[in-house]
Amino acid sequence: MQSHTHSHVGDLAAQTTKRLALSLSLTAAFVIVEIFAGIFSNSLALLTDAAHNFTDVVALGLSWYALRIAAKPANAGKTFGYHRVGILVALVNSTTLILIAFGIFYEAWKRLLTPPVVDSGILIGVGAVAFLVNAGTAWLVHKGSEHDLNLRSTFLHLMGDVLSTLGAVAAGIIIAFTAWNWLDPFVSILIGGFILYNAWKVLRQTIHILLESTPEHIDMSTMVSEIRKVDGVRDVHDLHVWSISESLRMLSAHVVIDNVSIGEGVSIQQNINELLTHGYNIQHATLQLECEGCQSNGLYCLINEHHHTHK
Repeated sequence: MQSHTHSHVGDLAAQTTKRLALSLSLTAAFVIVEIFAGIFSNSLALLTDAAHNFTDVVALGLSWYALRIAAKPANAGKTFGYHRVGILVALVNSTTLILIAFGIFYEAWKRLLTPPVVDSGILIGVGAVAFLVNAGTAWLVHKGSEHDLNLRSTFLHLMGDVLSTLGAVAAGIIIAFTAWNWLDPFVSILIGGFILYNAWKVLRQTIHILLESTPEHIDMSTMVSEIRKVDGVRDVHDLHVWSISESLRMLSAHVVIDNVSIGEGVSIQQNINELLTHGYNIQHATLQLECEGCQSNGLYCLINEHHHTHK
């Protein structure tokens, strides 16, 4: 059963890697087309979308690399494996998105002051093609992004493009009938706002994981109460809960029990692990069993760095 599970996970990772590679190829090819179209039509909205598409190429490439690295087994140097690579990629992707958003705001402000003439025909045509390309690549990446911060950061890159190209097409249609050229930079500002909002959400979550904070949606007081209700458990202390990646949660704790046999202690451990797995999606728990009377450092252990002084 275990080997079958590992094989299934490996197949899913291979399929995701192939979808990322296809998305990367399509996006890279279209970036070149969109840059030339934006320059020729004098459209900031198209150039903005091309810049965002280029970051999508980078994001897709990093996500593809992270998936391949994360599949490597744990070793003596990386005892937790390479799962954190995806979190680092999400950090890079979200930071890049924030920088691009501010760059868009700067360029759009300059064009709002002196709006240039925009070729609405090219803006509409290229924007429509861009929408199809972006929607297709976003669909390819979406599967699995709900539980993988690396994939979700890339998916947000692509969804930002889907909405921005819709905005560019809408602006082009209105400009064609009204000659309101200021709509082009105005749409760019809306695109930048959308990018900034979603990038901040991903960045906040990556920092949350890198600081080894308690995973979201886990109520610690409820979890401690349920552990204490497990048959044979007298108390719990020195408790730590954190995430290696968005879907890989870890726990370590000291569990106080009666002075029982090893076999009874193993049974208590199994019951706690079952509670943690099914109730809190914690697949890896390290439980140290102790008899009553052992020294306790409190529910949440205070770890101090020891500084040695030499005379």
